[in-house]
Amino acid sequence: MFSTEWSMPVHDLARAAEERGLHSLYVPEHTHIPTSRRTPPPTGDAELKEEYKHTLDPLVTLAAAAAVTDRIRLGTGICVVAQREPLVTAKAIATLDFVSGGRFEFGIGFGWNHEEMENHGIDVRRRRALVREHMLAMKALWTDDVASFDGEFVRFEPSWSWPKPSQRGGPPVLIGGAAGPTLFRHIAEYGDGWIPFGGAGVRAALPELHAAFEAGGRDPKELRIVPFGTFPEPAKLDYYATLGIDEVVLRIPNGDADEILPVLDEYATLQAAGG
Repeated sequence: MFSTEWSMPVHDLARAAEERGLHSLYVPEHTHIPTSRRTPPPTGDAELKEEYKHTLDPLVTLAAAAAVTDRIRLGTGICVVAQREPLVTAKAIATLDFVSGGRFEFGIGFGWNHEEMENHGIDVRRRRALVREHMLAMKALWTDDVASFDGEFVRFEPSWSWPKPSQRGGPPVLIGGAAGPTLFRHIAEYGDGWIPFGGAGVRAALPELHAAFEAGGRDPKELRIVPFGTFPEPAKLDYYATLGIDEVVLRIPNGDADEILPVLDEYATLQAAGG
């Protein structure tokens, strides 16, 4: 769900989802939205939807959700890593994973809003290389007692950074983006799974993704596929199950509890039915 100041609070939503036995909750990120619409909306709409302008910080809201829940997985869908300073972000994520008891899912992406990225001083053409270094640097901070990094975009001397995440090596990294060799190389190098937005074309892409994983010396059996922003059609959910996919992130309207709770009830019924 797009978390805004008028939507159901994320901590209430997480508690309601957990009470219904749902597996996970994801919220997105935008630091700000420049008024220029040089970059068209990613949804194909003529106008950018209002919630994009009002998105709350995902790590802060998920920390609030972690404080009132015990089981549900809490994730970013997605975090715009290029726009975040890696030393501070690594600390925030490690802390969130620690205080949640290892329930954080780190969904990331490369960004779509050129104006937003440019305001952060990012060369949009090089954002994938920037995300890669941010992720490798953060993984070093999560893993090594004394971590250092010397890259093109990120440099820091041997340093201590605690807490370490409760999940060994850091939270699972799920990378969003369109299928293709560039994305799959990134997933194989520093990711744990793929978030295909909408989920179209997953079957056709799996052989190439598996090959990229194997080329990186990793076992494709450990790869997670999490279709994201999917509409709850039973036939589609059954189709994903035939591919070995056991988690699908369904859309929730950007509304209050009266609008959202019936949707959660419907999704819980789908899950109980084996959808």
